[in-house]
Amino acid sequence: MTDLNELDRGAAPGAADPVKVLLHRHRELCERAVDPLEIAAGLEAHGITDRTAARFRHRDVFSLAEELYARVPRDADTATGTAGAPDAPAREGGGRRSVTLLLLPLLPGALCAAAPVALARTNGQTRLYAAAAGVLAVALALRTALRHGPLALPGGLPSRSTTGSWTCWLLAYAVLGDGLLRTAIAGGPDGLPDGTTGGDWPLALAPLLALTLAVAPATWTAGLFLTYARRKLATSRGLEDFAASVRPVLLGAVTLFLVALAGLVALCAPFLDAEPVSPAVLALGALLFVARLLTVHGFTHAPRVILMLTVVVQVLAPATVFAARLPGCGALGAPVEALAAAWGPTAVPVLTCGAGALTLLVHASRTLARASAHLRPEQAR
Repeated sequence: MTDLNELDRGAAPGAADPVKVLLHRHRELCERAVDPLEIAAGLEAHGITDRTAARFRHRDVFSLAEELYARVPRDADTATGTAGAPDAPAREGGGRRSVTLLLLPLLPGALCAAAPVALARTNGQTRLYAAAAGVLAVALALRTALRHGPLALPGGLPSRSTTGSWTCWLLAYAVLGDGLLRTAIAGGPDGLPDGTTGGDWPLALAPLLALTLAVAPATWTAGLFLTYARRKLATSRGLEDFAASVRPVLLGAVTLFLVALAGLVALCAPFLDAEPVSPAVLALGALLFVARLLTVHGFTHAPRVILMLTVVVQVLAPATVFAARLPGCGALGAPVEALAAAWGPTAVPVLTCGAGALTLLVHASRTLARASAHLRPEQAR
């Protein structure tokens, strides 16, 4: 607020050159920018709107950014050399990188699909080793796939801002939670999971397989959204115009991902004896996808809080059922037992993940529709 007040004083009618004041204040941004669009997005990140631009005698932020860009001296020879066509090795490297980014997201799903086959062909202690090797291989492939491409985290993002630990908890509940809750309501479990879907504490492998397979459409869909947003940034003539055009594309990207995820759930169901339609998996997939989109754009607080609250509620659901077995605490498990009796154990992840996904989607429709959200981290500073 102080910065904007100072800008207002610099843009007062008595100021000889109000744009010069703004250029002095944001000189580093203007010198580092490779085009006026980066300046426009950077100005928006600093709270300058189209209304503020009018005080600097410009119709919008984009027009103001063009003047700021033109006023910064640049070496013409350097600019020409930088803009020149890349050489053949660079083009070949870019082609290999594109193929890698296209195929790498398929790796987690492929390894996860191979894991049940390995488990089915082993038994005893060998089966335990095969399960551990499968989990490790899928985790490493997933980590590698998410460190490249449009779903990669910004380089300057602190590790404490990421949501990896909460995501692991949600995936663990998707595999173990429903079976535990169902068994707890029935009075169990009498033992630990035995790695099968029909044991005393059954596992649900279909959600994990569908979600790992969905890494590929999530990556490609996010890439389409980012490409459109950056192209629209180049043609927009106002911040409101940019936001109005990006919001429908964001909703379309989330819808496209959910359609692909629903198809993968239906594809995996016959092989793992699961339901062909799983609202719980769709809700969890939507939550993780929108959370990742926000995180890669630097908006880490809301995804971290929402994922944490979702995990807490899911953990409390079976915990209250177990606590109800204590003397005088029978009422603690009544709400969860009533919900499970009416809609089944899957109602817990459907409600929690669905509410979290909807909250983050509303938040994303505001934040990801800003031009400043599509700056690279080094440009936003």
